[in-house]
Amino acid sequence: MKITCCFNSLYLKNVIYSCFGKDEFSEIITTFRFHSSDSNTSFLRAARAGNVEKVLEFLKSGQDISTCNQNGLNALHLAAKEGHVELVEELVERGATVDSSTKKGNTALHIACLAGQKEVAKLLVKRGADVNSQSQNGFTPLYMAAQENHLDVVQYLLENGGNQSMATEDGFTPLAIALQQSHNQVVSLLLEHDTKGKVRLPALHIAARKDDTKSAALLLQNDHNADVQSKMMVNRTTESGFTPLHIAAHYGNVNVATLLLNRGAAVDFTARNGITPLHVASKRGNTNMIALLLDRGAQIDTKTRDGLTPLHCAARSGHDTAVEILLERGAPILARTKNGLSPLHMSAQGDHVECVKHLLQHKAPVDDVTLDYLTALHVAAHCGHYRVTKLLLDKKANPNARALLHLIWHLDVFKSEVIWITIA
Repeated sequence: MKITCCFNSLYLKNVIYSCFGKDEFSEIITTFRFHSSDSNTSFLRAARAGNVEKVLEFLKSGQDISTCNQNGLNALHLAAKEGHVELVEELVERGATVDSSTKKGNTALHIACLAGQKEVAKLLVKRGADVNSQSQNGFTPLYMAAQENHLDVVQYLLENGGNQSMATEDGFTPLAIALQQSHNQVVSLLLEHDTKGKVRLPALHIAARKDDTKSAALLLQNDHNADVQSKMMVNRTTESGFTPLHIAAHYGNVNVATLLLNRGAAVDFTARNGITPLHVASKRGNTNMIALLLDRGAQIDTKTRDGLTPLHCAARSGHDTAVEILLERGAPILARTKNGLSPLHMSAQGDHVECVKHLLQHKAPVDDVTLDYLTALHVAAHCGHYRVTKLLLDKKANPNARALLHLIWHLDVFKSEVIWITIA
């Protein structure tokens, strides 16, 4: 596969640019423009073309073998990219530094693996190239081969010391990028070589995000002590503090969530700030996920660090169907946050008329007050939400509950009650 095929995908184009930088990669794949009087450029052009005879003539006449262009690409890099095995061997034999790197930290082995040049990769490794060299962004030759779906190159690197536990500066391993790009054969190959199960995250989170049950099942399988290992893996968190089940809940991916639960995922696993998968699903309004989690025993009244229940999350976000489901399943309608806010207050603040209706139909006290004696009517009126204000008045809310102007300063409390549940 030629590197230029990557440009069929804008995503892959951006990934390649992150590996090399736009200018450097363009220098690799575009036609060289050079002046005939520029011997350095002519030398590099000959190397790119694989013209062994011409390259040797330049070297005999005193050309520096380490000559490179403005992006740090030298003759060895260019010959490696194009798969010129004979020239690569000649250059190394005549003193080219096998692990010399470009300005982005890419060696000839990186470039050969990205381009799928297995024979060049084999030669470079044989001549001492560092199989686990990392570029400035943390990319290894194995990562690049996995990214581009070069199965034979991946196999060779794994058999010759390639370490798939090494991650990029963004935390991605070769397995994670192969899974991201749906390179199924590469995924299977990497899993076969991952006998200790050390590099399956964040790959499992990616599978959860994509609702990819096939990949998730592969990631969770373990022939040795499967139950213990799978349960350990299925509940591991990323740096953001979320398990794969949190991710599945965020995206509403019921299929993979079911698999995760069947494999031992903790339905009430508490991430940072006390957030459970049910909080996440409720905030997103993923009703099928809410039902699944509740059917599997999720606690409906669990609170976050700030005292938010799943019902608060759904009400604050305006997901009326989710609110109705939670109420029907017994969600505590009188639950309060640390500042005394009820789900009704949050629905009123967001101008979520249907949510307010559901809450009132389930006997939410219309004049319920916060710690600062604010009713839902105070909140709706202050925010200028005419529809909710009218609805509350129609439901006999007390318009004389403490003077509104005296209480306006208290309303800053709502600014601190916004729910931040970020899934990367």
